[in-house]
Amino acid sequence: MNDATKAKWDHAAALYDFMTGIGPDKRWGPYKQELFGHMSGKILFLALGTGLDIRFFPPGQDITAIDISPKMLEGAADRITAYQGQLQAQEMDVCDLEFEDHTFDQVYTSCTFCSVPDPVAGLESLRRVLKPGGELRMCEHTGSSYFPFRQMMSVMTPITSKLGPDLNRPTVDNVRAAGFEIKEVRGVYLDVVKTIFAVAPAQVA
Repeated sequence: MNDATKAKWDHAAALYDFMTGIGPDKRWGPYKQELFGHMSGKILFLALGTGLDIRFFPPGQDITAIDISPKMLEGAADRITAYQGQLQAQEMDVCDLEFEDHTFDQVYTSCTFCSVPDPVAGLESLRRVLKPGGELRMCEHTGSSYFPFRQMMSVMTPITSKLGPDLNRPTVDNVRAAGFEIKEVRGVYLDVVKTIFAVAPAQVA
């Protein structure tokens, strides 16, 4: 367990809904709803936070959710209970997953890998618990290739990373480096927020 990351998100939990539950989710909610609409089989959802994304989950799914912050999961309790399906949540670090190899059919992430300290290691951990050919579906902040966004995000990241996310992560490249096959990348907000669809190798090395 990365104690520094856990402490950072425990500290952020009290104001998390206020900071992220209005503007960003209003802009990106339809994209998340479309993304989560592909849910099927046994699902791992990474970084549940206070459960704001649960409202976009289709009903009747079998979802295991994790978060590194117990304070975040405390904030999610009522939303977890209200979900119309199977949803269990556990405190866990993505880089130290306690699941057996090839446990899940799908993994979903939502604005998560801008904050994982070692993103490639975290993605490799997800690949381990996915079945061969299993799906990784993500909605993520990423670095930008456009002026002036690239420069602005590079300047802001040393500040934002102390409170939460890095803004300039090359997440698509990281997914590829972790051994996934990229199937589709779509821009949600310019090229700063993207949805990413990738699959685990059919044959595990």
